[in-house]
Amino acid sequence: MIIRQATEQDWPRIYPIYAGIMNEGKTYAFPERQSLEEARPWWMEEPPGQTVVAVSDGEIVGSAKMGANRPGRGGHVATASFIVDPDRRGKGTGRALGEYVVGWCREQGFASIQFNAVVETNAPAVHLWQALGFRIIGTVPDAFDHPEHGRVGLHVMFRYL
Repeated sequence: MIIRQATEQDWPRIYPIYAGIMNEGKTYAFPERQSLEEARPWWMEEPPGQTVVAVSDGEIVGSAKMGANRPGRGGHVATASFIVDPDRRGKGTGRALGEYVVGWCREQGFASIQFNAVVETNAPAVHLWQALGFRIIGTVPDAFDHPEHGRVGLHVMFRYL
């Protein structure tokens, strides 16, 4: 698997993964049913942030976006978001992207990383982030309207770099 910076030409190949996950409604509080152009600014980060793709056998199998969590005096804390092709889940793509993001954030001089909204019922993600050194520092109760579980909490997860 290769992880590299995403290009404009990659966006139409990232979009089906993005749209499928957002329309599923189980892991992100992003708008659903966005067009290709409506969705682009929600995923394709502008510098100094970055969007990357995970490529396996010539196919984009996942993507991550990363950058400062807040501007100004909060700019020393990074954040990131991740999507993996549902057909490729459980094959190491999320871990590879997570490891890449931790390294990139460290190289960029961030002091820590904060994930603002990890859906508490997304057990694979919670487990992965904990395995990569993140800890749950709080949970906002009933902050996410899950299509199967109703209102569930959103974890704030954090790790120092």
